[in-house]
Amino acid sequence: MYSKEKQSIGKLFLQVLQGAFIGLGAVLPGISGGVLSVIFGIYKPIMELLANPFHNFKTHVPKLLPYIAGAVLGFLGIARLLAFVLERYPAPSVCLFVGLIGGMLPSLWKEAGNKGRTKFSLTAMFAAMAVIFAVLLGLRNASVMITPDFGWYLFCGFCLALSVIAPGMSFSTLLMPLGLYTPFVDGIGSLSFNVLIPGGIGGLLTVVCLSKAVNYLFDRYYSIAFHAIIGIVVAATIMIIPYGSFLNSTRDYLVNMACLLGGIMAASLLDKMNQRNEPEKNC
Repeated sequence: MYSKEKQSIGKLFLQVLQGAFIGLGAVLPGISGGVLSVIFGIYKPIMELLANPFHNFKTHVPKLLPYIAGAVLGFLGIARLLAFVLERYPAPSVCLFVGLIGGMLPSLWKEAGNKGRTKFSLTAMFAAMAVIFAVLLGLRNASVMITPDFGWYLFCGFCLALSVIAPGMSFSTLLMPLGLYTPFVDGIGSLSFNVLIPGGIGGLLTVVCLSKAVNYLFDRYYSIAFHAIIGIVVAATIMIIPYGSFLNSTRDYLVNMACLLGGIMAASLLDKMNQRNEPEKNC
């Protein structure tokens, strides 16, 4: 009895921790909360809940609640501390996340092939990879600066929701080239209604319009959709690797490699804990 209770508490703690990582990924530059939700195996049930919230409320919310609580904690609380670390030590922090994502890719690849793998699946993966490379490279090269207002904060809400619905599309990556990231995050942190209201409207409209489409794709074309997601994850991860920092000095190289390997080891540990606790990934 004690062992089962201990296992249940461990499973709950793991789910909250994973939710916190997702919340962190949603706010930190270059990271995608959607990518981490895929890595942790809860992307599909999240899409099912968003696509049919009333129909799936009783079955999905209780199982997703620890992740949701952790995501709120990560987004509003821990993110501030980690954002400070990211600002002071940007390359090692990003390397840690890259290792975390890379270490989970083998299990993600295995899950994508649960219903078979065809040439169309692989085509979808490489096509999605190419599209994300093109979009992120275009945004990286953009130099447009704008003044935030109600309409632009609607757009920020759209980007935030999109970063969950479309893994790899980090909303910070979308907003930074336009100069919107800092005012949007500051507005959320200070609970400014001038930011929260349009941002919330934009996010809600995005969820309503796109989540049903994503859920439909998974129901009808599981293998193709999942392999496309892998392509998005791989492209987005490659784009955030701080390549230049590895060449700065031997010390920087060793620190970055240590963080990268640490992330891979942490991912392996999380994956083993997932298997041991047998989380119901598909709700």
